[in-house]
Amino acid sequence: MPAATRASDALAPYHGKRDFKKTPEPRTGGKSARGMLSFVVQKHHASHLHYDFRLELDGTLKSWAVPKGPCLDPTVKRMAVQVEDHPLSYASFEGTIPPKQYGAGSVIVWDRGQWAAEGDARAALAEGKLKFELRGDKLRGHWTLVRMRGEGEKQVPWLLIKERDGEARPLADYDVVEAEPDSVLSGRGVDDPVRREAPAAKKGVAKKSAAKSEGRKAALPEALAPQLATLASAPPATPGDWLYELKFDGYRLLARIDGDKVRCFTRNGHDWTSKLPTLAKSLARLKTTSAWLDGEIVVAGEHGAPDFQALQNAFDSGATSDIVYWLFDAPFLDGVDLRAVPLEERRARLARLLGSRPPAQLRLSEVFDAAPRDLLASSAQLGFEGIVGKRKGSIYVSRRSPDWIKLKNQRRQEFVIGGYTAPKGSRSGFGALLLGVRDDAGTLVYCGNVGTGFDESRLADIKARLDRQASDTCPFGEKPAGVKAQWVKPVLVCEVSFGEWTREGRIRHPVFQGLRSDKPAAQIRRERAEPPEAAPARADGHERGAMKSMAMRITHAERVIDTESGTTKGELVAFYEQVAELMLPHLKGRPVSLVRAPEGIGGELFFQKHAQHSELPGVKLLDPSLDRDHDPLLQIDTARGLLSAAQMNVIEFHTWNATSKAIDTPDRMTFDLDPGEGVPWARMQEAAMLVQTLLAELGLPAFLKTSGGKGLHVLVPIKRQHGWDAVKGFSQAVVQHLATTIPERFVAKSGPRNRVGKIFVDYLRNGFGATTASAWSARSRPGLGASVPLAWDELPDLRSASQWTVRNIAERLAVGNGPWDGMEKSRKALGPAMKKLGYVPA
Repeated sequence: MPAATRASDALAPYHGKRDFKKTPEPRTGGKSARGMLSFVVQKHHASHLHYDFRLELDGTLKSWAVPKGPCLDPTVKRMAVQVEDHPLSYASFEGTIPPKQYGAGSVIVWDRGQWAAEGDARAALAEGKLKFELRGDKLRGHWTLVRMRGEGEKQVPWLLIKERDGEARPLADYDVVEAEPDSVLSGRGVDDPVRREAPAAKKGVAKKSAAKSEGRKAALPEALAPQLATLASAPPATPGDWLYELKFDGYRLLARIDGDKVRCFTRNGHDWTSKLPTLAKSLARLKTTSAWLDGEIVVAGEHGAPDFQALQNAFDSGATSDIVYWLFDAPFLDGVDLRAVPLEERRARLARLLGSRPPAQLRLSEVFDAAPRDLLASSAQLGFEGIVGKRKGSIYVSRRSPDWIKLKNQRRQEFVIGGYTAPKGSRSGFGALLLGVRDDAGTLVYCGNVGTGFDESRLADIKARLDRQASDTCPFGEKPAGVKAQWVKPVLVCEVSFGEWTREGRIRHPVFQGLRSDKPAAQIRRERAEPPEAAPARADGHERGAMKSMAMRITHAERVIDTESGTTKGELVAFYEQVAELMLPHLKGRPVSLVRAPEGIGGELFFQKHAQHSELPGVKLLDPSLDRDHDPLLQIDTARGLLSAAQMNVIEFHTWNATSKAIDTPDRMTFDLDPGEGVPWARMQEAAMLVQTLLAELGLPAFLKTSGGKGLHVLVPIKRQHGWDAVKGFSQAVVQHLATTIPERFVAKSGPRNRVGKIFVDYLRNGFGATTASAWSARSRPGLGASVPLAWDELPDLRSASQWTVRNIAERLAVGNGPWDGMEKSRKALGPAMKKLGYVPA
C-alpha cells in the first residue's frame, strides 16, 4: 500500500471527529524534514487541562493524551492514552477550538523538536514498547513508551517514562510542566488571550511584539465580564510601572454598542439600559460601528466629588439624567478585539473615540503618571475614595487581576444585612443594621453593626425594604451574642466605610454609605488587602517589576495549597515578595534548606539541602567542598532567588547557624522550644522566659521569635570561636541543666513519649548541617503560620506561635526586624558561659 494511502487511512478517525468549517484545526498538510522525524507536545485546555504527545511516523503524528504532562523523573510513570493520528501540519497548530466542537478549548505548542527511535519504530509500537530519544527545547534524552494491558480497548493506555540519563531530574527538584508552562512558538500561556506575535528568535522565547499591537478582528461578543481590581495593602514597589486614575464612588457599567443598538450592563450582567435612557442616547452618538466600553457611573456631590448616596437617590427617583459615565477602557472597538493590546494603546483608542468634545454624560477618566502616595493624599482632599493603579503594558482580562489595584483612603466594602435593632430616642425606622460577609463555605459571618450615616428619608426607605424581607430565623452561622434583633433574609447589600477590622472580625467606627443593587448577596466576601504582585507577562511579551529580573511567571497561582485557610500558591508568592526585604538579611550568606510541597501542605513534603543543577534563578550553588560527599549546598541572597523558589512550590526556608564563608564555626545557637501533648500556651510563654533567665545568668544574650507552628525559637548570637561539636555539646548541657533543675517543665530527651505535658528544648539544631526555619519563613502547617521576630516584652500578649500567617502578615510589617536590632552588637564569647555551667569541651 502506498505511503500516502496509509496516511490517508490513518487520518480517517481524525477527519471523522471534526467539522473543518467550524474548527481552525488543519485538515491535512505538513511535510517531513528529509532524514528527520519531528515530535511535538501540545498543551490543551479542553474540559480538562492535558498534554498531547505526538511522534511523526509514516506521514502522520502518532498521538497520546498525557493528563499530567511529561515528567523528567524516571521514577514517575505518566499515563498516556493513545488517540487518533493527526496530520503533520498539526505540529504548528496553536489556537482555540470553538465550543461544541471535538476537543473544544485552547491549544499551544508546549515543546517541539526531533526524535529518533532505537531500532524499528513500527515493530516496537506493535510490540508495545518503544524506546526513543527526544531532542526538543524542553524534553531531551531517552524515553520509553510502554503499552499497558488493554489492547482491545477503544483508547489504548500506555505509560510515558523518562530513562535514567543526564537529562533526568527528580520531580521534587524540578517539575518541567510547572517551571516552563508557556508556548515555544508564541511565548504565551494556554489560557492567555490569542494575539499576533512575531516568530520566536530563540528557543522558548517569543520575539518582542510590534510596538503598537493592532489587536485582531473578531465578532462582538454578546456578553463581557469586567476586569476587577485587587485591593492592595500598599503602593507598588515600582510606581513608575503603573498608571493611576481616581477611584470613582459609583456603579461599574459596561456598554455594548452594535450599530445603532446600545445596551448597558452592570458588572454582574444585569441589563440597566431602561434605567439609563439618556446615557444610552449619548453612547449611540459615538462614532463607532461596534464596541464594548468599560467605566463607572457616578453623580457628583456638592463639592464635585462623586456622591454614592446621590447616585442611589437618582435611581430611586428615576432621575438619571445627571449621571456621568467615566470611561476608562475599550476591550472591543470597531470589530477589533483589543483585550491583548497594551493598556496605553486601548486608552489612546478610547480617547480618539470620545474626542475633545464627547457627548453629554460621557467623560474620559484621566490618568496620572505620578507618585501614588501623593495622589492618594490629593484624592482624599478632593473627597474621592482613593485611586486605581493599572500596570503599564497589561492586557484586559475578565476576572480580578493583580494588574489592576485599588488603593483606598479608608476601608470600605459591601456587607450583607442580616437584621436590625429597634430605634432609640427620637430615631425612627431602626437603630442599627447587623452586617455580615460570606466565608469560603458560604456561611454568613457576623461582622458588627452600623448605626450612623442615615438621613431621615433613607431610614424610612431602608426600613420598608427590611420589612419585606422579615424572617424569624437568624441568618448568621453563629448568632451574635447579646444582640436583640429583628432578623431579615440575607438578600440586601449595603456599602459601609469603617476604620479597621478587629482581631475578632468586627469592624470599627462604621458609617453607612448606601444600599447596593448591583451586587448579589451571595458573592459578598471580606475584602483582604494584598501586596501588589510582581508583573506577569505584558501584552508585548515582556515583564515588569520584580518579576522582570526573574524572567519567570507564577504558574497555577490559583491552586489552593492550604485547604484550612484557602490560601493559594499566588498568595504565598505574594507573601514572600512582601516580606523579602525583611527576610533577606536572615538568608544572605548562609546555606539554606528548602521544604517543597508540590501537592500543597496536605500532600508529600520534600526537604532539599543540595542540588546538582541551578534550576532556580537567583538560588546560588555553593562550593561542593563545604559539605563533602554531597551535591552543592544552596544559598539565597536576592529576592529573585526567594521568589523563584516559591514559584517552584517551596514553602519553608531553613538556615544554618553558620555562614557559608565560615561554615566550620557557628555564629549563633538556636533553642527550639517544642511542646509535648497537653502543654497549654501559658506554659510555653513561661518556659521561654525561664530559658531567657538561664541564658542571662550565663551572660548570654537571647532573641525570640515565633516558630510559625507550635513552639518558640530562642536565638543566641555568639562569636566565632568554637566548632560545631563544642557549640552543640554546650547547648545540650544547657538543656540538661533546665531538665534537671525544673523537671516538671522541661525534658532533655526528644520523642513524643518523653515530653507528654512537658517541653523539649531542642538543642539538635546546633549540629553541622542542622537548620531552623528562618525568620519570616512560612510554615507548611494548616493555616500557614509565619516565623516572626519578637521583643521579649511582647511575649505575655502573644496568643500563639502562629499568630501571624501568610494571610495577615501585613499587620506585622511595620514592626519588622526591629526587635532584633541589637543582635549583631550583642555577640558574646562562649568561654565564660561554659565555665559558669561547668561544661568542658571535648
